[in-house]
Amino acid sequence: MNIHEEVVSYRDGETQCEGLLCYDKTRTGPLPAVLISHDWSGRNEFAARKARRLAWHGYAAFALDMYGGGKQGTTTEENQKLMGPFMADRAALARRINAALTAVRAQSIVDAKRVAAMGFCFGGLCVLDLARSGADVRGVVSFHGLLKPSGLPSKNIQAKILVLHGYDDPMAPPEEVLAVAKEFSAAKADWQLHAYGNTVHAFSNPAANNPGFGTVYKPEADRRSWHSLLQFLEEVLR
Repeated sequence: MNIHEEVVSYRDGETQCEGLLCYDKTRTGPLPAVLISHDWSGRNEFAARKARRLAWHGYAAFALDMYGGGKQGTTTEENQKLMGPFMADRAALARRINAALTAVRAQSIVDAKRVAAMGFCFGGLCVLDLARSGADVRGVVSFHGLLKPSGLPSKNIQAKILVLHGYDDPMAPPEEVLAVAKEFSAAKADWQLHAYGNTVHAFSNPAANNPGFGTVYKPEADRRSWHSLLQFLEEVLR
């Protein structure tokens, strides 16, 4: 096994973005691809580790850049400042993540017809909005994602949807879980939800340890959700 990594530049209008592409060079392409949408802090090492891990499983993994220029925040205030404009303008959010989808499809190692997307926290919301935009993508997976509706009309949803969620997540409480279930049912989407009891936000991130903020790592939910991801990818991309 030989995991190759490279930074791929792509554009959304005037914004230059920098994604990280990882794949196993010993595998013959074209490979099924997985977009990875980062949390509110930007394309960080956590997203890069997920990309390497998926490359080990035989996927071309692309850790996308929602903020442009590879920008990252290091404090709550900086993260909120980076994420805020996209929460206020969900149409811009959809354009930015669709630009990443176009970029990964253009890679020679990628089978452009077999692409899925996954995201964490803010990134979970991003991939759900990718599905809502009607993008031609096989499936999307939200890990402890924000579930706030976009306020935009959902187009013909083509992606299968998997929501992996901590039931006690204060950033997406049960009423928002029910609302998104109703939304996707009304859209006649193929969706499923896995809710983990006694589990809050950021359950898949070993660095999360702030009970007062509602972010705590939970090994059991991390392990179960990753297993569910791999099963889902096997279903939609093979």
